[in-house]
Amino acid sequence: MSFVLGTAGHVDHGKSVLVQALTGIDPDRLREEKERGMTIDLGFAWLKLPSGRAVGIVDVPGHEHFIKNMLAGVGGIDVALLVIAADEGVMPQTREHLAILDLLQVDRGIAIIAKKDLVDEEWLELVTLEVGDVLAGTTLAQAPIIAVSALTGEGLPELVSTIDQVLDSATSKKDIGRPRLPVDRVFTMAGFGTVVTGTLVDGSLSQGQEVEILPPALAARIRGLQSHKQKIDIASPGNRVAANLSGVATGEITRGDVVTTPGWLTPTRAFDVKLRLLPSAPRPLPHNATVTFHHGAAEVLGKVRLLERDKIEPGETTWAQFLLAQPIAAVKDDRFIIRSPQQTLGGGQIVGIQAKRHRRFRPDVIERLVTRETGTTEQIILAIVQEEEPLELERLLPLCNLSRGEAEEAIRSLAAQKKVIVLGDMMLLFSAQGWEKLAKQATLAVQRYHQQFPLRRGPPKEELRGKLKTPTKFFARALEQLIQEGTLIEAGPMVRLPDHEPQPTQEQQAEVDAFLDRLARNPYLPTSDPLPEPDLLNLLIEQRRVVKASDDVIFLASAYDKMVDGIVAQIKSQGKVTVAEIRDLFHTSRKYALALMEYLDAQKVTRRIGDERVLR
Repeated sequence: MSFVLGTAGHVDHGKSVLVQALTGIDPDRLREEKERGMTIDLGFAWLKLPSGRAVGIVDVPGHEHFIKNMLAGVGGIDVALLVIAADEGVMPQTREHLAILDLLQVDRGIAIIAKKDLVDEEWLELVTLEVGDVLAGTTLAQAPIIAVSALTGEGLPELVSTIDQVLDSATSKKDIGRPRLPVDRVFTMAGFGTVVTGTLVDGSLSQGQEVEILPPALAARIRGLQSHKQKIDIASPGNRVAANLSGVATGEITRGDVVTTPGWLTPTRAFDVKLRLLPSAPRPLPHNATVTFHHGAAEVLGKVRLLERDKIEPGETTWAQFLLAQPIAAVKDDRFIIRSPQQTLGGGQIVGIQAKRHRRFRPDVIERLVTRETGTTEQIILAIVQEEEPLELERLLPLCNLSRGEAEEAIRSLAAQKKVIVLGDMMLLFSAQGWEKLAKQATLAVQRYHQQFPLRRGPPKEELRGKLKTPTKFFARALEQLIQEGTLIEAGPMVRLPDHEPQPTQEQQAEVDAFLDRLARNPYLPTSDPLPEPDLLNLLIEQRRVVKASDDVIFLASAYDKMVDGIVAQIKSQGKVTVAEIRDLFHTSRKYALALMEYLDAQKVTRRIGDERVLR
C-alpha cells in the first residue's frame, strides 16, 4: 500500500525544514523560495519508514497569499502533518489550514509542535494545550501531538514511529478501475518532453497506456512512469506519480487538469453539493454568490445556488448547486473548498455531477439529494436512474462513483425487485416508473396515430421515436422491449397496437369492391382509374390483394402471380424473354408488359440484358 503525507500550517513555522530533516530532501525547489526563505508553491519529497513503507510527502505553502497553491496539493493526502511553531503557537493560517483539512475530511494526522528548542518546557506545555483545543471538534481531534526540533533532531524518531503507527490503521486508496491523476505540476524534461505529477486516485496507470487529459480533451500516451524518482511500469492509486506523456505539449496542460483513461469521464460545470460554511466565515453567503471553487488541483470561479434558503449563515450546512465558469473533471463524493479572494469560506461534498437545474425550496429535490448522499448503494443508483433515465451503465458509473462490479450487483438486485428495467447487453436502465411512463406514452402515441389514420398499419418507427423524444441510440432497445412485452406489435417498418387491424368503412369497402371488380374484368389489361384514396390503396397493397407495378399500372395479386409463373417458365424454357414476347403471351399491351418487367427487375426476379430478360 502507498500513502501520501501532506504538511499544513502557518507561514515560517518550519514545515519545509522539518520535511528536509525527515527525508534529506529540500522541498523548496524554486529559486525565489530559497531567496525568500518561504515556500511559495508545492514541494515534494519521500520517506522510507521503519515498517518498510515508502511514503510521499507534499509540502504546501503556509502564507495566506498562497492558499490556492496549498489547496492544489492537499486534496490527495492520507495523513496531515499540521505544523505549529512552538515559539508562536496557533496562528491564522494554522486555523485556516486545519479548517481546510476538516472540510476535506482528512481524518488522520499528527499535530507537530516544531522548533521546541526555542522554548522552555512550561511554554511548550501551554502550546500543547492550545493545539489540543484547536483540534477539538475537527476530523483531527484524536491526532497525536508531538514536539520536535528539526535543528537538534529531538523528537524526530518518535515522529517517524508515530507516522508508521497512524498508517497502520489507514486503508489503501480504492481501486475502481477508473484512474484519475489530478495534475499539480507540469514541466518539460530535456530528452523526455512533457511530464506531469499528481497523486493518483481510483485506479492504476501503466506505461504505454493511452490516456486522455481533461477538460481540454487531449489524447496522449504514457511514455514512462516514476514514483519517488524510481521508474515503475504500473502506478497504483495512492501513489505520488510522475507521468511522461507523448503526443501533448507542456503548454497544452495546466494545473488542475486530470489525466485519465479515455471515454468514461465527461467534464461538467454543474454540481449538486452538500455545502458547509465555516464558523469563521466573515458574513452569510447569499444565494447566487460568486466564489472560487477548488477541486483537486483545479481552481475556477463559480456561482452558488442555495436550494433551501436565501442565505447560509456561518457554521451552517445546506444543499446547493454550483455552476462553474469552466468545466472540471469530477465524480460523485469528491470534496471541494470555496474561498473569497482572501479567505476560505467553506466546502463540502459533491453528490451529483452533470446536475440539472433544480427548482428551489422543493422537499422532493432535497429528499433525492439526501438519498444520493447517505443512501445504500441500491438507493443511490435508483435515485440516479430516476433522475437521468434512460441511462447507460457506462454513464452511471461516474455518477455513482462505484466500481463496475458493485454497480452491476446493485442493478441485478434492483431488477429482481422490479425497481429498474434493464435493456440489453449495453445495460440501458429505466426505473420501473420511468419505463411504465414510456410504455404509456408509446401506447398513446400509436393509439392517436390509429385514430388519425385508421387504414394504416401504424406509425413508422422513426416517427414514433420523434414522438417519444428518445435518443436514437436508445430507441431501438426500448422498442425491442416494448415489442417483447406485447405493448406494441412490429409491422415491418411500422408498429401498431395489438388490437389494431385496419378496417374500411362501409363506403370505403364499396369503393374497394368496385376497384377490384374493374381490375378483374380484364386482369392483364386492368383499368385502375379511378384509384382509391391513397391509404385505401396502400391497405390493399399491404394485404397483397393488389400489386402496384408502377404509378398507373396495378394488377390483381392473383393475376400478377400467374404472370410471374408464366414468365419464369418461359425463361426457363428459352433462356430469355423480351417485353414483346410477354405482351403476346398475356395478350396485354406494351405499357403493361414493360411496367411488369421493370417491376420484376426491381424485385430481383429478372435481370435485363439489352432488350432481353433472364432470371437472376
